[in-house]
Amino acid sequence: MTNAWNKIKEIIKKDPRYSPVAYQFVFEALDYTANMLGKNQHRLTDQERHVTGKQLMEGIRQYALKQFGYMVLTVFELWGIKQDADFGNVVFNLVESGLMGKTESDSKDDFKNSYDFKKVFDEEFKLDGKCDIQLSLNALGIKKR
Repeated sequence: MTNAWNKIKEIIKKDPRYSPVAYQFVFEALDYTANMLGKNQHRLTDQERHVTGKQLMEGIRQYALKQFGYMVLTVFELWGIKQDADFGNVVFNLVESGLMGKTESDSKDDFKNSYDFKKVFDEEFKLDGKCDIQLSLNALGIKKR
């Protein structure tokens, strides 16, 4: 992985818009997406394991919510990621460095207009689980008025 980090450092010298952690996250989200789609890395060739930009964006959405919950927008902003097209830039920076592959039909445009960040990570965010907010407030000694 040292060689990969060296390549990512080179990418950042050329394009400092995004944090190194954004690149790491894209690799993790790609793995999450491939597994979600049943594309096991040990049984498939690179071409069979390939995911489209739209598939990756859906994987990024799900993985980000799973990892960061309601903090997704804040985390992405810290990384320099403000919209879906930014993930296209990150992916294609990785492609140009040789750290990711692509097919002839893949393009940065595949990442545009996937979804509105504010809508999917803020307005539509729902807490999963069975959290009783009133019970939690009582446990903290905060009484309902």
